[in-house]
Amino acid sequence: MFEIGQIYNRKQQIHDVYGGQRQGGISTPAAAPFVFLFTGDTGEQYGYKDGWDASGVFLYTGEGQVRDMEFIRGNAAIRDHAANGKDLLVFRSLGKGRGYRYLGTFACASWELRRAPDRNGAERKVIVFHLVQAGEPSPDVAPQSEPEESSLEALRAKAYAAARPQRPEDRKKAKTNYYTRSADVASYVLARSGGICESCNRPAPFARRDETAYLEPHHIRRLSDGGPDDPRWVGAICPNCHREIHHGQNGAHKNAALEQLIGKKEEDMG
Repeated sequence: MFEIGQIYNRKQQIHDVYGGQRQGGISTPAAAPFVFLFTGDTGEQYGYKDGWDASGVFLYTGEGQVRDMEFIRGNAAIRDHAANGKDLLVFRSLGKGRGYRYLGTFACASWELRRAPDRNGAERKVIVFHLVQAGEPSPDVAPQSEPEESSLEALRAKAYAAARPQRPEDRKKAKTNYYTRSADVASYVLARSGGICESCNRPAPFARRDETAYLEPHHIRRLSDGGPDDPRWVGAICPNCHREIHHGQNGAHKNAALEQLIGKKEEDMG
């Protein structure tokens, strides 16, 4: 619905259409599967600046003008966006009255705490989120070390832990950790399916070279199929169902049915 590089009027083309808070940097429209993030140069007066680092991670500073930043409201919405089945849509201000350029869809890989002055000049803790852009070619990463005989319960616990971004020891590893966590979620979801498409309930169409069933992870609520997500919002489906959900006339209905089925599965597993 937004095109990368295009400029949008925040009031008319974003909030009038999708809702959400019209002021501030983080907007959380209740009925939409995404969170709007607005960035610009205003933070420079407080000693920090949003933007890309050398590793290709977008650094985004949380909200809160005085005292220590906390994981509440918008900051919690960024950290927990995967658990809530929501994407992060980032826009950069071009200056007063000049609109916002859409940078793309992102996911929160991790976060860190920094020291910086607040609006009154008092030093405080600032949350800086590490965002990875969706659509980038993902490296071929394996799940974190887990023996092949791992139980479904162990894989599930690892997947849920992977869905929640953490404070890393080294920010330079944020992107690598992001894709490793993605592999952990995919491993559990594929194991949960037992080789049966969770949409059409038919066996996988063929086996991989390692003899495992070929099914594809599908993000039920998000706009992109990539990156870590809460297992409640990911289905393991056959290529035919996957393409139909994204491009077919009956895609929305199939996706809604899949969401209900996966929700029931995860609820039953406790």
